[in-house]
This record gives sequence, structure tokens and C-alpha cells, in this order.
Amino acid sequence: MKSLLSLSIFLAAASFLAAENWPAWRGDFAGSGVTQETDLPLKWGKEENVKWRVELPDRGNGTPIIYTNKVFVPQAKEAENWRGLLCLDRETGNLLWERGVTYKEKERTHRDNPYCSSSPAADGEMVVVPYGSAGIAAYDFDGNQLWFKELGAIDHTWGNSSSPVFYDDLVIHYHGPGKGAKLVALKKSDGEIAWQFDEPKWKPGKRTDGFRGREDEGVIGSFSTPILINSGDRDELVMSFPMEIKSFNPKTGEELWRCEGLSPLVYASPVYGDGIVVAMGGYQGNSVGVKAGGAGDVTDTSRLWQIERHNGGIGTGVVKDGYYYYQNSGGVAYCLEMKSGETKWEARLPGAGKSWGSFMLAGDRIYSLSQPGDIVVFKASPDGLEVIAQSDLGERTNSSPVASDGDIFIRTYEALWCISEN
Repeated sequence: MKSLLSLSIFLAAASFLAAENWPAWRGDFAGSGVTQETDLPLKWGKEENVKWRVELPDRGNGTPIIYTNKVFVPQAKEAENWRGLLCLDRETGNLLWERGVTYKEKERTHRDNPYCSSSPAADGEMVVVPYGSAGIAAYDFDGNQLWFKELGAIDHTWGNSSSPVFYDDLVIHYHGPGKGAKLVALKKSDGEIAWQFDEPKWKPGKRTDGFRGREDEGVIGSFSTPILINSGDRDELVMSFPMEIKSFNPKTGEELWRCEGLSPLVYASPVYGDGIVVAMGGYQGNSVGVKAGGAGDVTDTSRLWQIERHNGGIGTGVVKDGYYYYQNSGGVAYCLEMKSGETKWEARLPGAGKSWGSFMLAGDRIYSLSQPGDIVVFKASPDGLEVIAQSDLGERTNSSPVASDGDIFIRTYEALWCISEN
């Protein structure tokens, strides 16, 4: 079986000259949010260290990805019932091509969660982009459609936002939340389903987590993106579902282990480090730490800790030296020890408003993007919050920062920015 080590070697070999790719929502298919680049800009403004700014046709939350000399941006045009993908030149921001589909059926979503909030994913041969109820499509880098697959309607009051990952000859994607939610592995060759896991419908009688909240669909569902990890002698696909974490054999879809203790509502994706998976529920939901590599129900044998009514937010954090750094949706940052669940510190980020975005880690520097367009850079240290820099673009965003070849890319409701000191 292909390991994550060989996968990372493949990604490195596919890099274009000295440029580092950012081929998925969290930078890699392990969902780490980590870039190996350390010489990134620290300060910028509307007219400072801006390489280019390109206006976008409509608002959107979907974080772009970078592969070789192309930037791929998920984009909806609400008035036209259009959902699509924009391909921009990485150096200039010029539009190279756009592809998409028209979908006129009604699909519910949150007022601040426009369609096409999922990031695409690329592997050097193709780029795959989910369109929610409108299906999922694969294109080559010239914009030719390779295949298109309908997976059924998604019906949830808050929409959807999960992104795909590549594994060997498969594209794996969570098509949910809501009725009919499923985790599917599609063949890269033609988009046909290789395996499928149908998410069980949550039942009130199974509640054992101490959660208190409205008993309706608004607090039930996962917006998580699965991650690929290597737990020694095998690869695992780990996903945060309502009420539990599940691990699968990514090649076959066979369930490897499951751990109970999450809440019905999950926003953040799981994270992995030092053999430990940490998953968090949303809006005072439960948080769980569990050892990977188990078999069957590991709740009593491998779960290291559970914190009820915790402080997880919407975005996903980053792992550094056994500590998990994350923020809640109100702009308060936390440092948590992964093996114990102990909070080492918490502090409000200066000037930061609410945030739906996820952290990015470069060396020992964490980049945090807030809804008003403010970025705070602080040190990844368990000793306390140490702010390094702060910048502001003054445009609303629910996206996350992306790094490639010394530049930072930021998607706002109005534009895509390329920040550079070169």
C-alpha cells in the first residue's frame, strides 16, 4: 500500500522549479496546514507588499489551492445559478480559464456560507472540485473536463464545505452533511465509485456526551474534511463525524477503528501528531484525543481524554511539537497539549474579529486570518502568546491563508490577493 511517506515524496517531485505546491485545502492531504517555507511576508497592507490583486465575480468562502504555475479558486455566481472553478496565472493573476455547471434546484445554506465553499484538490494530473448538490468534477490543467459525477442533493440548513483528498488512484470526498451524507472514494480514471460509506443517521437515544443544545438539524452534521495519516505499518483515512471519529482503510473503505465522544455538530477537521488524533466539536461541543492505529471500538482503550462543552471553533488549527494551536470563532487562540488535553494558554488575538478560517504554520510562525481581513502572526510556543506581526486588508473573508514560493494568497469576498516581498 502506498504510504504517506511515498505520497509526500511524489508531491515534492511534482513541484515546479523552486515553488512549493499547496494542492489541497490544508496544504497537503494530511490536513496539516503546514508549509515548509519559512521566508514568507510578515507585514502588508492594501498598497504594501501586494504583488497583485484580482477582483472576483462574487463573494465566496472557498480557499484557493496552488499547483505549479496555476491558482485554482472555487467560485459561485449566485445570480446565474452557476458553480465553478477559476484558474488564474500564479505570477500575474490573469484568468486562464473558468469551468462550471448551472444548478437551478434549491439548496439551503447559511447566509454567510455561499455555494462553492469547498476547496479543490490537485495531484499533478488533474484538479477535482466539489459543487455541492450539483456534483463533483475533474479537469486537466488546461480546463478540459475529464469526468463529472452526481452524488445526490445535499440538504442542510447551514450548507456544506468539505474538501476532497487524493490517495493513490482515488479521490476521496465527504458528500454531506444532512440526509444521505456519505464518504465516497471515486476512481481517478473515470469518477466512478470505488467504495462508499453511508453515514448513519444520528439518533437522540444514543446521546451520552453531556451535550446541551437545540435538538434540530442545525446542531447535527459534519463540515469536516478527512485526513490521511500513517500510523506505523498502515495508512489511515480519519474523519470526524457527528458523535464519533472514524478511521478507514483508504484503499478499500474498511472501517479500522472508531472512537466515541464528539458532539452532533462538527466544523473543524481532525489533526494528527505524534500518533495522536485530536478532533473537536463546534460551538461548545466536545473535544477528544485518541491514539491512532487501533481496531474496532477504541473508546475505552485508546481514548486519551475527552473535554465536554469545550471551546473548538469553525476553523482548524495546527500541530507543533506535541501542541495543538487553534482558535474559536470569536478570535481567542488556544494552545493545547495533545497527549493530555491540557490547555497551556488562551489569549485573544489583537485586533482580530470573528474567524471562520484555519491556521497556517510556517516554521514556528502561525498565520491567523479573521473575518475583517486582519491577519495576526504569532509564535508557536506553549509559553504564551507572542505576537510577531499584524496586517489588515480591510476586506471581509471567511477563507484561510495559503503559501507558495514565498508568497501568501488570501481570498476575500471581493478579490484574490497575492502578497509578496519579492
